Amino acid sequence: MLNFAQVKSYQNVEWRLFDKDGNPKPIFQENGLFRWLMKKGIVSPHFPKIPFLLGYWTNKKVVRNLVTNAGFALNAGLLSGVGSPAAVGYVALGTGTTAAAATDTALQAEITTGGLARAAATNSLVTTSVTNDTAQFLHTFTASASFAVTESGLFNASSGGTLFARQVFAAININSGDNLQVTWRVQEH
Repeated sequence: MLNFAQVKSYQNVEWRLFDKDGNPKPIFQENGLFRWLMKKGIVSPHFPKIPFLLGYWTNKKVVRNLVTNAGFALNAGLLSGVGSPAAVGYVALGTGTTAAAATDTALQAEITTGGLARAAATNSLVTTSVTNDTAQFLHTFTASASFAVTESGLFNASSGGTLFARQVFAAININSGDNLQVTWRVQEH
């Protein structure tokens, strides 16, 4: 018998930023101190990026995020076949700065223009520990305007819908013509 108390969902989101010619652009990977300061509201995602003290510059950023209460309920419905929840598969970006909370049902300030509107991901199963134990959601956004992206969410609908997971992070400054590749992985343990 499966003990649901032992099933935990682990998730990470990987970000890669490219210029209009496909060249990688540096992206700031915040450290635990910066994440803690943001969560406590001491600094915002727009706080100056101070290498060594608050993180470092790299070609890829990886952030763990929060599965919401509604996300856990969605997952339970899909596992049990109770109700008729739609599967997760839409990535949304935003400019909100309020720390992610389990009670979130939407992004604080979802972007709906400039090539960064919510979009369907390419969904697949990949292997992390055992065969096909990780759901992967991949989408590359092409910006037609400039934004400082500070939050993202994974939804089960192209608009509205259930917010499965949300995260807030140090701003990713995107210029018109840039491509932002988002790879979201959710692994069940």
